[in-house]
Amino acid sequence: MINLPERPPTEMDPIRPFPGSAPRARTDQQVRGDHWCITVLDAGLFRIEWSDDGEFEDRASTFALRRDLDPVPGHVERDDTGVVITTERARVHYDGHPFSSHGLLVECLGADGGQWRYGDVAGDLGGTTRTLDGVDGPIRLEPGVIARGGVAVIDDTDSFLFDDDGWIATRRPGRRDLYVFAYGRDFTAAISAFYAVSGMPTLLPRWALGNWWSRYHPYTADSYLALMDRFRAEALPFAVAVIDMDWHRVESVPPEFGTGWTGYSWDPALFPDPRGFLRALHERGLHAALNLHPADGVRAYEDAYPKMARAVGTDPGTGETVAFDPTDPEFLHAYFTSLHRPLEADGVDFWWIDWQQGRHSNMPGVDPLWLLNHFHHLDASRNGGPGMLFSRYAGPGSHRYAVGFSGDTIISWNSLAFQPEFTATASNIGYCWWSHDIGGHDHGICDDQLATRWLQFGVFSPILRMHSGANPFIRKEPWEFDAEHRSAMSESLRFRHRLVPYLHTMNHRAAAGTPLVRPMYHVEPRRPEAFDVPNQYAFGTELVVVPISEPNSPESLRGRARAWLPPGIWTDIFTGTVYHGDRSVELHRTTASIPVLLRNGGILPLAALTSLDASRNPSAIEVLVAPAAAGEFVLAEDDEDDLVPGVDGGPAARTTLRWDPAPSADPHTGEFRIGPATGRPGVVPAVREWTVTFLAQRPDGPVTVDGQPVAIKGVDGRWSVTTSAGSREAIVIRIAGGPLRRNNNHLETIRELLERAQIANQLKIAAWGIVNRSRPDAERIAELAALALPAAVHNAVIELLGAAGG
Repeated sequence: MINLPERPPTEMDPIRPFPGSAPRARTDQQVRGDHWCITVLDAGLFRIEWSDDGEFEDRASTFALRRDLDPVPGHVERDDTGVVITTERARVHYDGHPFSSHGLLVECLGADGGQWRYGDVAGDLGGTTRTLDGVDGPIRLEPGVIARGGVAVIDDTDSFLFDDDGWIATRRPGRRDLYVFAYGRDFTAAISAFYAVSGMPTLLPRWALGNWWSRYHPYTADSYLALMDRFRAEALPFAVAVIDMDWHRVESVPPEFGTGWTGYSWDPALFPDPRGFLRALHERGLHAALNLHPADGVRAYEDAYPKMARAVGTDPGTGETVAFDPTDPEFLHAYFTSLHRPLEADGVDFWWIDWQQGRHSNMPGVDPLWLLNHFHHLDASRNGGPGMLFSRYAGPGSHRYAVGFSGDTIISWNSLAFQPEFTATASNIGYCWWSHDIGGHDHGICDDQLATRWLQFGVFSPILRMHSGANPFIRKEPWEFDAEHRSAMSESLRFRHRLVPYLHTMNHRAAAGTPLVRPMYHVEPRRPEAFDVPNQYAFGTELVVVPISEPNSPESLRGRARAWLPPGIWTDIFTGTVYHGDRSVELHRTTASIPVLLRNGGILPLAALTSLDASRNPSAIEVLVAPAAAGEFVLAEDDEDDLVPGVDGGPAARTTLRWDPAPSADPHTGEFRIGPATGRPGVVPAVREWTVTFLAQRPDGPVTVDGQPVAIKGVDGRWSVTTSAGSREAIVIRIAGGPLRRNNNHLETIRELLERAQIANQLKIAAWGIVNRSRPDAERIAELAALALPAAVHNAVIELLGAAGG
């Protein structure tokens, strides 16, 4: 059961300044002419303005909240009209005239080089886009702030503004407003500068990282609760219950009022006791979100119409529709206080703004989606919470508004194949928390394998939200699938909740400026191979994920994904297969998993299967360790009172997990230390069970916990030690017998591969005879090449023969 605080509606005005906004730049960081101004915001970030009237804009924009940044050393050379500005990273050449290709040049200094002239296509690596509605494969993305050539540009000319009191304003004509990011291949610094100006990402509540259930379907209260109970009976954990638009009146809207897309009144035929329904969801450990399409305003049949009409000065007796106008502060205040806060007092936890209102409003250049995102976020955070919101991307700066809804994709392999790249590339514009319709929304095909692979990707995406359209034949419940796919999907949903300790630590890290999902070129920006694997990505500090987005081979019964592994040793957390890095490799997996690789020395904290409530810090944790190198991980945990981030990602209890394979005191005894919880230890369980699992061969010597011998469980490749202690106590696990060895026995895995392969039996015998010989790998690989195995089977065997041993 969720212990939610009482949330009476507050009269705090939703229109107020954005916290942390400081839009006026330091004058000592500006160089001005009669019609131009260049502000040095960072060594690689320049704001370059042109103004016909000679005045310049100091108010916050949708993108730029902070320009009052630390001073940047540099050198200025002026002539009669123009200027050359040089910092340690970049140089700006400007002739002082209206922007032109010959008069405005920005170049990177140092080894990276690269330059941009006004009017050039910046060649950035892309950012993200507003929606994937109806998308069936790759699409063009809006700009980001990093470029392979070193210089990227955000044109902020057309964004609208915020006055000092928090209300909106439009720009004057005749002005240009550019932000030029000149960081070469230092992509991390470029993203850091972006956040410095635009604000940090939202720190999500822990429960938002669990599984979300959503479906466009006219559930009744009883049928929805029965479904949640079925999930619990199947041991399938969920943390968020999303009720699509049928929560409100749709079919029963009187015909004179038009369609039922917009609504604020519960449908009494489906939900006769809304408060009781929401309370029942909370008692089941679920947080509730309701869908919104605000575009049609508030019509006379709505329960809240009389109050809403009076709030905007309309006589309710007229029945006149209160038009949707978020550019009217009177309407906006009433929109929150009359429509939303009463529903929140009944138990609605947050809102899903399902875009319908277009890009235009009653003020030129003001996007209503931006207004909804901004003011819903401020209103949701009025009592000190995180400002939880679920909506669509509206442009640079949207990362401040929590979780993104990517839209209604087509159910196809092409759609799945694009989503990993789309998700990772969003970090190029600082966008951290995409939520996709996992499994696709509508149209397309019914394909159990596609649904399973999509869910496996969803486990390793920012937000896992199962969703589908209104077609009754499109189902996402695992029990609707055959045994193989049902098992894989069920294990995926459970593993997502096991990941929450890791995810929430990365959530704190994202709130401090490093997105959870990043393209490989963020990790290895100077390796050309990192730019050639768009569907592979870093998932936090410890993992690299390679989703499978094509059907299994009919011969090998395995899916395939091409990867490039950075230097080091990488261990698959599901199969235990170990790979040498600094090479390209083809990875093959059964329906049971996708490649998820733990770095050498990586430490991955997981909730135990007995602690899958995503709203609570677990009482039992399993830690996976790739032990051939030293590593450290600082686990961050908080409660719902700690959701305002600070410079380090916010207040939290922090527990240091450290592995040293050869400490100086005794290089023959590895040591794993679990430190005491520090910071806010009261938010974690007083006593916790720890299981430390080593992805290596079993040790040759004894294992002790705090000096006492303990038994180990498991087999070569995956063995564990379990112990318990108070959260304020340290634990020391020592492993004697010399360095732990990587698991290199893949014969059984190859045998299973050949056994299941749909190929000639004689080929299986011949292949097994080659593999099972005591000969060098190179000779076995050469002989297999001559055997004429089907490519999928041959390549899967080669992958295992080439895996790292020793």
